[in-house]
Amino acid sequence: MSSNVLIARDIRKSYVQGKTEIEILCGIDLEVGEGETMAIVGASGSGKSTLLNILGALDTPTSGSVTVHGQEVGNLDEGRKSALRNRHVGFVYQFHHLLPEFSALENVAMPLLIRGAAPKQAAKEAAHWLQKVGLAERVKHKPSQLSGGERQRVAIARALAPRPSCVLMDEPTGNLDPHSAAAVENMLWELVRADAISFVLVTHDPELAGHMDRTYVLKEGLLSVHS
Repeated sequence: MSSNVLIARDIRKSYVQGKTEIEILCGIDLEVGEGETMAIVGASGSGKSTLLNILGALDTPTSGSVTVHGQEVGNLDEGRKSALRNRHVGFVYQFHHLLPEFSALENVAMPLLIRGAAPKQAAKEAAHWLQKVGLAERVKHKPSQLSGGERQRVAIARALAPRPSCVLMDEPTGNLDPHSAAAVENMLWELVRADAISFVLVTHDPELAGHMDRTYVLKEGLLSVHS
């Protein structure tokens, strides 16, 4: 098994508008090692979120290949892709996407239950991760009873609870006020150091990107190392 948890080779993505084909990604190569963190920065509309969705097997490239934990995504049917995401890929978005009718504990336990974990074990693991993100006292609260920063912490706990090979984050602090954003960022660094989790982060925030092992710039469909 390669020490890379995620490998992308010659990823291209294009869309057709009318009679014009617009190429968004023009041949992306990327490798994410175990415990490695990286940021992808670039202007709005540069294709950062599209690339992240392709890396996470939520979108299909026009050509090229993505391999997650040794499995080439293009060779899998939708059911096996879903199982691969559930086991090996965590997602955190700008908006938390928590289920409003469920408590923080139930939201975090959800991917574990989908995987087939026993309810008691799923609840135990969810409580463990909520404690790690500083919400041990808020496990029974529903999203409407939590602040924006707390909801994003729950979303991060939900992404980490299945212990994925890699977590993909799309502007995880972009919807927070500066104080809440700083608190979430500090929590992320603590988790990275403690658990050696691989992260790929899309962000407009240069300070956030500066904490990562590597930073790439996505411009005109190509990735380059940030100098």
